[in-house]
Amino acid sequence: MPARAGRRADPVHKPFLHIPVPWVYVLGFLLGMGLQAAFPLRIDSAATVTALNVCGGIMFLLGAALAGWSWWLFRRAGTTAVPGEAAHVLVTGGPYRLTRNPMYAGLVVAYLGEAVSLVQPWTLPFLVLVVAYVNWYVIPVEEQTLSGVPGYADYRAGVRRWL
Repeated sequence: MPARAGRRADPVHKPFLHIPVPWVYVLGFLLGMGLQAAFPLRIDSAATVTALNVCGGIMFLLGAALAGWSWWLFRRAGTTAVPGEAAHVLVTGGPYRLTRNPMYAGLVVAYLGEAVSLVQPWTLPFLVLVVAYVNWYVIPVEEQTLSGVPGYADYRAGVRRWL
């Protein structure tokens, strides 16, 4: 019998999954900002800083738009976006045609954009840790819960995890 949306799928009981994934990105960024405050890395060229502000701002907007669009598609389909909760619908349209995880990809681009725009180089090593956490801890749980959704095996075989 398929699990209903909104219920925890068994046997997924991993710690930290109660923390919304976007907050993991925020936490990583804040830790990097703390290092930046403690050990500042600066760029002296005003023109370079301005270019970084503009390019980073564009990256942030594009990443946020991708993550938001992806989340909206989940909401429209009436399925959950919470890791560990059983989905009952497989979303394969829009950005999901290119990647199985456009929300996370969008958050990566938004994070990079924020780091570039605010000239916060110390946040970048934390992005690596966040992506590792998402890739090897969160996504496998999601894939396990999706394994019972009709069509997921074919979708997984035909669409890459990231890009």
